[in-house]
Amino acid sequence: MKSYQRPLTPEHQLAHLPLSGIIRARIKRLFLFLAGLLCLQVIVLRLVEDLSLFEAFWLTITTLTTTGYGDYSPETFAGRLSTVVLMYFGAITMLTLIISDFIEYRFYRRERIITGRWKYKMKNHIIIINTPRQGGEQYFMRIATQIRAVPGYEQTPIQLLTQAYPNGLPPELRDLGLVHYHGSGSDQNSLKAVHAGDARHIILLALDETDPTSDSYTFDVAHRLSELSLESRVTLECVSDQNRARFRGIGIRSIIRPVRTYPEIMVRAVVSPGTEKVLEDLFNYQEDHPHRYNITVDDLTWSDIVSALIRHGIGTALAYIDNNGEVICHPRPEAEVEGKGLIVLVKSQDTPEVEVVEDALERYRQFITKWHEMQKNAGNG
Repeated sequence: MKSYQRPLTPEHQLAHLPLSGIIRARIKRLFLFLAGLLCLQVIVLRLVEDLSLFEAFWLTITTLTTTGYGDYSPETFAGRLSTVVLMYFGAITMLTLIISDFIEYRFYRRERIITGRWKYKMKNHIIIINTPRQGGEQYFMRIATQIRAVPGYEQTPIQLLTQAYPNGLPPELRDLGLVHYHGSGSDQNSLKAVHAGDARHIILLALDETDPTSDSYTFDVAHRLSELSLESRVTLECVSDQNRARFRGIGIRSIIRPVRTYPEIMVRAVVSPGTEKVLEDLFNYQEDHPHRYNITVDDLTWSDIVSALIRHGIGTALAYIDNNGEVICHPRPEAEVEGKGLIVLVKSQDTPEVEVVEDALERYRQFITKWHEMQKNAGNG
């Protein structure tokens, strides 16, 4: 036998709403009731007074706002009675209740925002899950500033999903436009509250950047996000390199070591996946490192220097030091370089000596000279 379920009454439906929803529903009902009273008053004045429709409306509104210009007033007994009953006892009372409820709603909303319990309607935003144990405020300030400096991310909203800041975000973070929700990434309701499904990127920080066991919690959150088909949007921190395969196995987009003193690595991993690998190796000084060679550089363009070092398997030229001691990064390829040093990305286990670099540049200089001579002779022929 099919059971019959009685539909919920409006009172039961309101019981399932949060307080903010109850207040908004009450304000909506009061507005509808107020609009009904105003329409009824306009109709009464139009029928019993010598007023046009607009004049009746004007008199009703000036009475409601207690402005009382005195240009129009009810003359008949019916008009005055309706004004007392519908306006003084009804409409003005309704308006007072609406204002009272609105103020209550504003205080409620502010309290929820401060304590991290307000659900923002966000889309294409960045979610950062967890807070560093040390220096969280400084880390969030730096990472937010660097994200906003990336073209296309200037106005991207950033929301923190964290159990920190129960008494509200520090003013410095609020000034940067950050908001937070008090919850855990392992809680499905918290992920729903921050609209994880609509996020542009999700950053998952390690609970403790020095404790490999925190990878277990990170994996639990990452697995929950993969169940929501969000793994392609996740960039996370992995303390132990041995656990990276587990995260790659569930399709996580980018995996990096916790380097809290250099948030640029995290920002690069989010906006330009893959580049974080180069930055990680540079920062951790494992496979490659930048090395300074104090050598005289002249009669070569920057593209010549880059090509010479690559052709001889030395490394990648990053910058040069001019004769004033300034480090010049990203010079134009056709710019002729004159200086007293080079900074080159080389292998850490097999760093070339300075004589090897000088020989490579001299050989390339000779090659360029011969090539120009061949071109000149071909032109004369």
